[in-house]
Amino acid sequence: MSDDTKLSRRTLLGGAAALAAIKPNALAKPNVLVILFDDLGVTDFGYLGAHDLKTPNIDKLAAGGTVCRKWYSNAPVCAPARAALMTGRSPIRAGVPGNGAPLQPREKSIATLLKAKGYETGLLGKWHLGSTAETVPNAHGFDYFYGFQEGCVDFYSHRYYWGEPSRANFHDLWRNREEIFEDGSYLTERIGEEAVSFISRKRQSPWFLYTAFNAVHYPMHAPKKYVERFAQLEPERRMYAAMLAAADDAIGGMVAALERSGQRENTLIFLLGDNGATTERRAGLNQKAATAGSNKPFRGYKFSTFDGGMHVPALVNWPGHVPAAQQNKEILMTADILPTVCGLTGAEVPDDRRMDGQDIWQVITEGKASPHEYVAWTNGPQLAIRKGKWKLVLNGVVHDGTPEGEKPLTGEDAVFLSDVEEDPGESRNLRRERPEVTDELQTLLGRWRKDVEIF
Repeated sequence: MSDDTKLSRRTLLGGAAALAAIKPNALAKPNVLVILFDDLGVTDFGYLGAHDLKTPNIDKLAAGGTVCRKWYSNAPVCAPARAALMTGRSPIRAGVPGNGAPLQPREKSIATLLKAKGYETGLLGKWHLGSTAETVPNAHGFDYFYGFQEGCVDFYSHRYYWGEPSRANFHDLWRNREEIFEDGSYLTERIGEEAVSFISRKRQSPWFLYTAFNAVHYPMHAPKKYVERFAQLEPERRMYAAMLAAADDAIGGMVAALERSGQRENTLIFLLGDNGATTERRAGLNQKAATAGSNKPFRGYKFSTFDGGMHVPALVNWPGHVPAAQQNKEILMTADILPTVCGLTGAEVPDDRRMDGQDIWQVITEGKASPHEYVAWTNGPQLAIRKGKWKLVLNGVVHDGTPEGEKPLTGEDAVFLSDVEEDPGESRNLRRERPEVTDELQTLLGRWRKDVEIF
């Protein structure tokens, strides 16, 4: 959907007025479906202009719902982004500052909170937040788990190969706490089948389903039938497109299952990415940096605190409750999902700990302003903050796959101020032109960094 065809803010406010008259807490509790993509390019859906890719089912959800054009992940890398989704907290505060740290038992996940309100809960696909008895999904409030515990697996053998030489490769596919073997089955299709089964089950209670595709994360695997859809593309983009198409087909099956079972009108859907596209050689060809995923017009890739690392696609869809064919331009973030869902379902947001996400329901449905004064991030020595149109990045690393791009920026650019409304590619450093803004954001960033270390 282009800027030329979007509806005005006045239209959004007017169209949302009737929806706002319906009080969600006066309705039957909605089912909640969260769909997460892995290492997805920031603009790699058809509705975002990726015309060489085919995502008709996702595009239909976008057309029937609200597209969030300024949605940020809380981290530019997998596990911390997922920790924020699960807890509604900054990854540091949740104890997962980077890949490898598990989500500790002390954390209260969205599944735990909804289960306490009578919800049946399920997770399908990638967990990446712990593999010990006290940190697996079933220990964090999920009644049902089908998927893998680590950061990635082979799509057909379901083995983890990327720990060498520190640890040997191992099989990683589970149903609840039991290891299962489905060698040769394509995991994206199996996740879709499990989702249809979960949705179609007859039950008396509402449900929460977190469907975490490992597409389009490496290894780059897809069945021939999907690859053949994109014969015109060069090999790397072709495989990426095939993997995405398989996930899109699975989403089409999930929506069809909702419709068949009469649950479509009472199911709230969030669909988003965990971080931007990667340039890791493991996702590329011939030991070269990957080029398939597109983050344009944004600067940076996975691991970067420039916008290409975490300015992710996101949409919200709930027929009759979320405005259709709308684009929301408020600054929102993944940690907002938990308090928003709690507000709609009557689940209690924990009051014994600091929360970072906010209830954004009225932002989505009534066009109200973002509740966030600013949003901030860290990844190792990188720090970043956005307030309004201003974005400050300290010690930024672009992670574009080149030798220089894997090093922190130095000199003047070690402190990099951008007007991201005028310059979404963060190409021009304004730190000297706007020193007062630079000082303000550095002060806020320092305060935030200290605050998120408080449990």
